[in-house]
Amino acid sequence: MGTITTSDGIEIFFKDWGSGQPIVFSHGWPLSADDWDNQMLFFLQQGYRVVAHDRRGHGRSTQTADGHDMDHYADDLAAVVEHLDLHEAIHVGHSTGGGEVTHYLARHGESRAVKAALISAVPPLMLKTDANPDGLPKEVFDDLQAQLAANRSEFYRALPTGPFYGYNRPGVESSEAIIANWWRQGMMGGAKAHYDGIVAFSQTDFTEDLKKITIPVLVIHSEDDQIVPYIAAGPRSAELLANGTLKTYKDFPHGMPTTQADAVNADLLAFFQS
Repeated sequence: MGTITTSDGIEIFFKDWGSGQPIVFSHGWPLSADDWDNQMLFFLQQGYRVVAHDRRGHGRSTQTADGHDMDHYADDLAAVVEHLDLHEAIHVGHSTGGGEVTHYLARHGESRAVKAALISAVPPLMLKTDANPDGLPKEVFDDLQAQLAANRSEFYRALPTGPFYGYNRPGVESSEAIIANWWRQGMMGGAKAHYDGIVAFSQTDFTEDLKKITIPVLVIHSEDDQIVPYIAAGPRSAELLANGTLKTYKDFPHGMPTTQADAVNADLLAFFQS
């Protein structure tokens, strides 16, 4: 574990375990590198080097007031990759992290990367527009910001208790430990970063980024994702990618890397080894 300092003076916390081909994990909003614990331990045991960082304003990284946009997210990821001198890396992004990975590859090129995986990811665009009629209305994201500003702690209990892990679905048994860990990670980060991050993940259009990516990309999405709706996300990203493969689950939740880790890890491993 360590930190790097970016060109604009932000300390980015990262974990770097093992040796072998590197897998770099980009976490979702408003979490931290800790959200990848299961995957990092699993792939470490498979002989990979595993790296994960806390996005600026999240987790143990600097709680800066500014720079909470996809350009800075991508540049911070590039800074970690370059600091560790990673080559032939596989990038894995969940939710907002999938947007970060997509923008990183388009903005900084593929010279250090060989594959990527986007899980429940926000590209190509979450926001409803004339060109994206299946997206979500801006009012949805305005409401998220309002709830965060009113009572962040309460908001960060409600999301994992309900739609994030599908615990609001009939017959699904919830886990208090998973809910508490989501809350813990969220509350470690900064309110300003998380407030601005809602705009970053919902209003960034990744369409042109996806078109620029040529390396093989596995797109994993569930039809029952209640956070990033399937219809406007996974299938569209796979179509826009030059070398994309879509893996669809029927009833997994948005937070499937945690609740369905065995299935997700197996699919990732098969893709990495193919």
